Amino acid sequence: MKLVATCAAAALLCLLAGCTFAPLVPAPPVAADFDPAAMIAAIDQAGIAESRELVVRPLSNGNIGGLKEDLGDLRAPDRLEENAQQLDLALDTHPDDAELLQARAENAILQRDLATAEDMARRAAAVGAQAGPHCRRHRETVVQVLLARAPDGDALAEAEALRDACTVAAPPRY
Repeated sequence: MKLVATCAAAALLCLLAGCTFAPLVPAPPVAADFDPAAMIAAIDQAGIAESRELVVRPLSNGNIGGLKEDLGDLRAPDRLEENAQQLDLALDTHPDDAELLQARAENAILQRDLATAEDMARRAAAVGAQAGPHCRRHRETVVQVLLARAPDGDALAEAEALRDACTVAAPPRY
């Protein structure tokens, strides 16, 4: 009887111990030596329009233009945190502005915050242009983040395919 009680107590203890500890979900690994400047350069390059492609420009909000002037150089190293806070405030009032989301994604890359960069770039891609240079910028941001982590081959291939699908030939003009 004493053995049964001991086994029951041990089983109960193991069951309770299993319930009290959440399994650890490791954060995606990040290459410690990734170069934010090189990532931004690749994103900038992706945003250059090709001569024979369809260029889709998103509608811009006039209120946002003033904010961009107030922020000045979004990539200034000494103002990254301040600019991030200002962009976050602007996103509170304009959560679906693809240009703000992309600016915040690039700001996050420069701050070495890849999780925020990927989230903002994916949101920008969802609400922004679906073709052309703006689309490629959003999608290239996701590609660069995935490359900075130990890339999952399938996720990286999918992100690259989505980026490449942004390049659409312009209709013929006669």
